[in-house]
Amino acid sequence: MGSVTYGEVDANCIYKNPNEPIDARVKDLLSRMTLREKAGQMTQIERHVASPSALRDLSLGSILSAGGSGPFENAQSSDWADMIDTFQKSALESRLGIPILYGIDAVHGNNSIYGATIFPHNIGLGATRDADLAQRIGVATALEVRASGIHYTFAPCVAVVRDPRWGRYYESYSEDTEIVRMMTSIVSGLQGQPPEGHPKGYPFVAGRNNVVACAKHFVGDGGTEGGKNEGNTILSYDNLERIHMAPYPDCISQGVSTIMASYSSWNGSQLHANRFLLTEILKEKLGFKGFVISDWEGLDRLSKPRGSNYRDCIRAAINAGIDMVMVPLRYEMFLEDLLSLVESGEISKARIDDAVERILRVKFVAGLFEHPLTDRSLLDKVGCKMHREIACEAVRKSLVLLKNGKDPNKPMLPLDRNAKRILVAGSHADDLGFQCGGWTITWYGLSGRITIGTTILDAIKGAVGEKTEVIYERNPSSDTLASQDFSFAIVAVGEGPYAETPGDNSELTIPFNGNEAISSVADKIPTLVIIISGRPLVLEPRILEKVDALVAAWLPGTEGNGITDVLFGDYGFEGLLPVTWFKKVEQLPMHFKSNSYDPLFPLGFGLTTNKKGV
Repeated sequence: MGSVTYGEVDANCIYKNPNEPIDARVKDLLSRMTLREKAGQMTQIERHVASPSALRDLSLGSILSAGGSGPFENAQSSDWADMIDTFQKSALESRLGIPILYGIDAVHGNNSIYGATIFPHNIGLGATRDADLAQRIGVATALEVRASGIHYTFAPCVAVVRDPRWGRYYESYSEDTEIVRMMTSIVSGLQGQPPEGHPKGYPFVAGRNNVVACAKHFVGDGGTEGGKNEGNTILSYDNLERIHMAPYPDCISQGVSTIMASYSSWNGSQLHANRFLLTEILKEKLGFKGFVISDWEGLDRLSKPRGSNYRDCIRAAINAGIDMVMVPLRYEMFLEDLLSLVESGEISKARIDDAVERILRVKFVAGLFEHPLTDRSLLDKVGCKMHREIACEAVRKSLVLLKNGKDPNKPMLPLDRNAKRILVAGSHADDLGFQCGGWTITWYGLSGRITIGTTILDAIKGAVGEKTEVIYERNPSSDTLASQDFSFAIVAVGEGPYAETPGDNSELTIPFNGNEAISSVADKIPTLVIIISGRPLVLEPRILEKVDALVAAWLPGTEGNGITDVLFGDYGFEGLLPVTWFKKVEQLPMHFKSNSYDPLFPLGFGLTTNKKGV
């Protein structure tokens, strides 16, 4: 791709010179901007309200795609790149030619885009305890995101969870702060590894194969009362810092470029308006020099009814330290109110300059001024064999073996791939959408063949011997169960997909009559149960006794063959619970440092098996 001409300003000025220091470029560009252009840079809008004129005339800073918001159904990465480059060309026609930063929730691979590699959700990665693997997943995700024209992912979520009733539980690596801290290595995968001596707190993006990352949600999102999404975390400052804030300095030391404020509150004070935490702690004490972004309509949530008193909400959030606002729809009103707040002195010009300086710094660091358009040579990386192999490795290492044989001396696993006849059953045995969970293709996820991948059933058929007969019935008939010639059964059950508040759940039972499905099969045939879920679910004692083996597979993504690799003994089980598996919901919240810790399976539990032949 050749050089890009943009803007109406003299091409020899400092901000257009890639050889000048970044801070000099930022200072030069800031000095040329009108207040209206500065306000535009602080604005992030949703794709479907973006227009060429708004990008050109208002100097808007960023566009995002909400979950499922793409150019058209099943659009491929090249289609996304076409769309985003078209937006970018409009932005480059603005007076100063400041490129947009395009953002998306690529939280387990580039999960909104058909054909991308879908990795296990974070809870599964927490079961691996493998920081190097997290970093490699970051590298692969960045390549697939950049191939689609996108520069910025709202990841990783570094929440420390306390309650599985929370609908975002699976977005966390663990209830153990130290495990979450370990897995922040994904930041260096996404953005690249900062060199020795990189200034503390300064954003870093290595190059065109990397993305701008976003540590989220600052802070205490995983600790809300009752696991309520967007709820209230009631804690002393010392405990907030020790439990929930600790992963952020790890991200900042890796040069994380952006941090997203949490919808939640701390002791009744909403984070989006909390100057103490956003400015005094995050920016001043922790030395964060990137930009702080709001969550989707995060400002609207500062008033009841939601969206009322918008001007006051903007004043509170910007003064608290929010730099870029994910508006994302009513941007004209946002800009009008923001400008009037500055003109009236309710928001200082210095606060605006600080916000815009941070945003421009990230754009220069990310190389957007030199390379605003998509590098199409990356397209062959999307869903490539190497990335699917990394995802497969992640699945293998994430599986937690909770039971292996009714008699410990007679383990069921590894399974015999040359068994005569195998029954495969359950709601999750042949459903790629269920296997991927929320934040896949759409915001809340879907059922069925939603993208390219391998279901558990596909993987079983590919793994067994030529003479093995595989019988699949989602809900086996009584006639099927009555035949006595099955060597064993594999029953996959679990949760349907969900995201955020719709995923809050106070019961945590296995949906789709999972217990009955297990019971009907296990009464007749030696049974291995695979649970596909974003969190521990209630396991009734009678069910636990009936089954011969039990595996927690979390939300493994597109590579179902990672499951059969371990079931049939090509690899051993090595995953360890990243969270506590409770006995009944009445015990919640319960975590490994609780006084009355009486779990079904404790944090760190996981049986192991050897690879066949070892």
